[in-house]
Amino acid sequence: MEPIITVKNISKKYTITHQQGGYVALRDVLANVAKKPFSFLKHKAKVAIGKEKKEEFWALKNINFTIEKGEAVGIIGANGAGKSTLLKILSKITPPTKGEIRFNGSMSSLLEVGTGFHPELTGRENIFLNGAILGMTKKEIARKFDDIVKFSGVGKFLDMQVKRYSSGMSVRLAFAVAAHMEPDILIVDEVLAVGDAEFQKKCLGKMDEVKRTGGRTILFVSHNLPAVQSLCKRCILMEAGEIKMIGETKDVIDKYLNNKASLSNIPLKDRKDRLGTGDVKITNIQFLDSQTREPLKTVSSGQNIVIEISYKSKKISENIKNPNFNLVFVSEQGTFISGVNSEMSSKRFKSIPSFGKVFCHIPRFPIMPGVYDIKLDLKMDGVIIDQIENAHTIKVEYGDFYETGVDNPYKRQGVFIKNTWELNASIT
Repeated sequence: MEPIITVKNISKKYTITHQQGGYVALRDVLANVAKKPFSFLKHKAKVAIGKEKKEEFWALKNINFTIEKGEAVGIIGANGAGKSTLLKILSKITPPTKGEIRFNGSMSSLLEVGTGFHPELTGRENIFLNGAILGMTKKEIARKFDDIVKFSGVGKFLDMQVKRYSSGMSVRLAFAVAAHMEPDILIVDEVLAVGDAEFQKKCLGKMDEVKRTGGRTILFVSHNLPAVQSLCKRCILMEAGEIKMIGETKDVIDKYLNNKASLSNIPLKDRKDRLGTGDVKITNIQFLDSQTREPLKTVSSGQNIVIEISYKSKKISENIKNPNFNLVFVSEQGTFISGVNSEMSSKRFKSIPSFGKVFCHIPRFPIMPGVYDIKLDLKMDGVIIDQIENAHTIKVEYGDFYETGVDNPYKRQGVFIKNTWELNASIT
């Protein structure tokens, strides 16, 4: 029997345009206009355009695999590995630069919040629209309608325009539609991370049911490795746009975790698995005790800490304008826990030296016990300059965050929330 999906020599190239001569913030341009309006008009071409440098970036390189009918296959790898690009090509959202794909069946994909929905239509209208796109008759869609609405939990908002839905509502309805319309192939990206834990569990149960009872094929991309292992017997590991391994899910996950662990032995400044223009490089990160400034291998919840980030620009003679440092805490399952961002803090950097260190002070560290990966990135005026997944790993131990001496009742990863309680005894 012919495979339901055949991927042969797929590659995808993007052309990235860099602006030479540095970044000019909008506020700087406006300030120049206010000071010297006629001079600006005279020389506007020089200010606005500058020299352009084009760079080719291969997001995918020679991807080959086949998937049989009824298989559930996971696709894992760090951000930037090419997973989402591959799914967009499989979903016919973007064409490959090279190669070919053959399908033997209908397909439904859930890649991003709102995928396949028309924002001006209501939830009810979008259910019928998606069914029609999949080739179902109005009678067939009506037969599935109640199940879709019940599963999504958005019944009260069914006649509201989808553009007014929250991201969570959009995901719930989109998944319900995709899973109940009975496509031969169901493609699901990390979009499920938008939903709450209970809904994610519900979705995984539905995908397993679809696979077992309907004989349908599932492609599942997720950082939630336990979820991938429970649903998929076979898995694909991607790295830097290439397939590094295809095999039994447990073996592939072990390979991924071993690769991830080996990165911790490479100094941050020497890491090659980074995204961005590369004009500035983050060279080191360490957690420090706020009083002693001694490096910390573990942090306690409630402890006052400082995160030290070292950086260096290629252009030593020029200051770095409008940098924004972003640090994200990610659980071992790949779930976003929390993050800090210099642009959102009380100290916004307008200009910093071409090399040096920035310090992020976090009083009463609010993260719950667990092991967390740190994702780091640096942006300038919204452009990613440097981005590194798994830049650091930090272990958090239980500490008396609330200063009450009461043990933490929550045995999962997350954040502590500062709170107070009071009683109004006069109300009965």
